[in-house]
Amino acid sequence: MPEPLRVAIVGTAARSDYMYGPLVKALPEHVELVGVWGRSEESARRLGESLGVPAFTDLARLIQETGAQVGIVSVAYAANGQAGLMAVEHGLHVLLETPIAHDLAEADAIIEAARSRGLKVEVAEQFHRRPLEQIKLRLIESGVFGRVHSSFNDFAGHGYHGVSVMRSYLGFDARPVQVVGMVRDYRLAPHWSFLANTRGERTETQEHGLIEFEDGRVGVFHWTSVGYDSALRWWRSSRFLAEKGMGVTVGMGHDLDERLSLLTPDGEAPQFITLERRLERNDGGALVSIVAHTGDPGHPTLVWENPFATARKGHNLQWSDDEIGVAGCLLSLVDAVRTGGEPTYGAEQARLDQEIVLAMQESSRRGGQPVEVG
Repeated sequence: MPEPLRVAIVGTAARSDYMYGPLVKALPEHVELVGVWGRSEESARRLGESLGVPAFTDLARLIQETGAQVGIVSVAYAANGQAGLMAVEHGLHVLLETPIAHDLAEADAIIEAARSRGLKVEVAEQFHRRPLEQIKLRLIESGVFGRVHSSFNDFAGHGYHGVSVMRSYLGFDARPVQVVGMVRDYRLAPHWSFLANTRGERTETQEHGLIEFEDGRVGVFHWTSVGYDSALRWWRSSRFLAEKGMGVTVGMGHDLDERLSLLTPDGEAPQFITLERRLERNDGGALVSIVAHTGDPGHPTLVWENPFATARKGHNLQWSDDEIGVAGCLLSLVDAVRTGGEPTYGAEQARLDQEIVLAMQESSRRGGQPVEVG
């Protein structure tokens, strides 16, 4: 095995401590946490003490003293682009939080700075990396569904997250050409906000978009700003309609049901694919794989294997599906740095997802006029 890459966490946002620090420490064969950077001495010190590594307020000094090669940028939401560009300009390969930047010019600056320095950029867009999404993508890639004609995000994720899920079913090589959007604000009855732990009247922003791709296929996007924490907006779904079948995710919050169907041999009824979650023990434990039993003679069984499951039974990390997705983002960057290849998602895809979100908003401001993208 090659030496683990030396990783610094750039920023002291909440995910630095509860997500990225523990995640890096859980992957010692791939990465080693060597330091943290923060804008203020106090926040940097707290994070360093929590994770047991040196803390710095000078990024150049951190790199010089620790030999950091990779930076995980985890800062306040509005500072993503600024901090990401700083890390790249200091010579770090980077895993950036979402969105890559709020402004496309800022995203372009990050991409160009990395390209000119020969650095790799991955973006922590984990939604399509979650196990259930991965097995669906494996099924689509196998050809059992034939060509996917249209794809939907219906409250499955906000903004760029939802756009990314929607685009993943069509394939990230499908190029969008224009977006029509409608964004509207509405008042809601008083109720409890799970995230803010408040009660009272609320306002939601609904976003609706229709995305046309250059090959004639279509993406549909729906989101509400209260989609993660309102009993009024419990629906969660993503869908795709394909030549030989369809896939529908339906649920409430984290309780999701996957309904994937092909045709029965007589062509008269839907034949549902069975998804089986295999755990390392009969009484539970870590996720080892997801197996799709299709009923299709050409591909009767397809398997997604958890890349973070080890051969030693009973000692695997019992990560949530989201943690597996985020770890997949980091592993994508590690593989790109080690091999000289490209991350499996990357800065260009992240920029395109954000461009679609901004185009949806711009189209709404123009009264629903199409906005060109891509």
